Amino acid sequence: MKKTITTGIVFIAWVFLAIAQYDPKAQAILDEMSNKFKTYTSYKATFTYSMNNTAAGVKEPEVKGDITVKGNKYKLTLPKQEIFNNGTTVWTYMKDVNEVNISTYDPNEDDMSPSKIYTMYKKGYKYIYVGDKTVGSTVHQMIELVPEDRKNRFSKVKLEISKTDKSIKNWKLFEKNGNIYEYKVTTFTPNVAVDDATFSFNKAKYPNVTEIDLR
Repeated sequence: MKKTITTGIVFIAWVFLAIAQYDPKAQAILDEMSNKFKTYTSYKATFTYSMNNTAAGVKEPEVKGDITVKGNKYKLTLPKQEIFNNGTTVWTYMKDVNEVNISTYDPNEDDMSPSKIYTMYKKGYKYIYVGDKTVGSTVHQMIELVPEDRKNRFSKVKLEISKTDKSIKNWKLFEKNGNIYEYKVTTFTPNVAVDDATFSFNKAKYPNVTEIDLR
């Protein structure tokens, strides 16, 4: 009996991966979402962010943040840090110690950048549509992505996409160590006017900041 149950679980898991790789409904929804994103020259969004790990007994309080994106450039602001990325250099500023770490931007290592969340499904992921969920007056279409590379630090990614305007409303990143990162979009403004200087760290605006160059 035990062997039969184990065999059944393995079979179900295999079927799920097979379906996830070729789910046409999921692909149609993701394509609509991605194509909508391509029409934006830039965008600004506010969101809430949380991280928890049930097995480790970790549950961080939810925090608010905002982000401005233009192409592969972005500025991310959280309560304790700011991240500037101008497409070639990344500055990570830590408010509590008035310190900024400077590194070279490597798009190959930045799997979950704000821009890539809209296109990541196109390479290296299987995907499946798992149903609709009503949130207030909005219907969210839920998609689950599973990385093909077993070395990927994430076991899966869950997206919630507005059925009406195809914008991403929520996404969860499931790390193999048990950490779950959740982002909920609260406001989204496309095609905002933004200067490229926004995406570079201006030392003059941070008196006595300590710079650590990791390049």
